[in-house]
Amino acid sequence: MVWKPHVTVAAIIEQNGRFLLVEEETDNGLQFNQPAGHFEENEDLIAAVKREVQEETAWQFEPAHIVSIQLWRRTPKAATFLRVCFAGSCHSHNPEQALDTGIVGTHWLTRDEIATQQHRLRSPLVLIGIDEYLQGERYPLALLKSFLDLDHE
Repeated sequence: MVWKPHVTVAAIIEQNGRFLLVEEETDNGLQFNQPAGHFEENEDLIAAVKREVQEETAWQFEPAHIVSIQLWRRTPKAATFLRVCFAGSCHSHNPEQALDTGIVGTHWLTRDEIATQQHRLRSPLVLIGIDEYLQGERYPLALLKSFLDLDHE
């Protein structure tokens, strides 16, 4: 068996001290998460996070920074995730858009409100990412380089 981590993206979106989270159906019941999801073939990481935010929240997302790159595994036998966590802003909400399968709603919550829901967070990375953001961790998007479909003659 070939081991490989799941590559995911997540968006930290803050407005007026509140963070945009999705409430989603999981194997463990309804849980909160940042708008997030798996990186797909033929897209770069910025396109992936924009797509995931749009699909899960009906907002258009403009990433401004990388907050962190997180490597996480719940237990030694669980899947490993490599998660690129972005921060940015939203615009152009479409309230008529159906949200991605499994998303039951979106919520703007304060950091303290999120902390009181720790038992319902999809992973500890939700609050860790918010705390990293609040501590001022910001890295330029220029760190990301994509070299897709290059002709190597």
